[in-house]
Amino acid sequence: MTNSDDDYVYDEVTGEWRPASEANAAPPNQNLEVRDASGTILADGDPVVLIKDLKVKGAGQTLKQGTVIKSIRLTDNPEEIDCRHEAIKGLVLRTEFVRKR
Repeated sequence: MTNSDDDYVYDEVTGEWRPASEANAAPPNQNLEVRDASGTILADGDPVVLIKDLKVKGAGQTLKQGTVIKSIRLTDNPEEIDCRHEAIKGLVLRTEFVRKR
């Protein structure tokens, strides 16, 4: 099936409906800037430090302020990052609670 002029796709990043041909042509994370709590730009692989104690839902654990997360991965959401922590798998943190190390 080919795209016609009436096909639109909802872009979750911008919150707008875009023509399907335009949405398919744009690569993901094209102009995505992810910033930490201090406003510093984050990139894949950056180490970050928690600036606040965080209770982790589903893990029954609290990550303490000052905990270092060694390597992050950016997501499609500029307010969230994927993290690896030895005690918690699949950890996603909000950027407002981290600072680039």
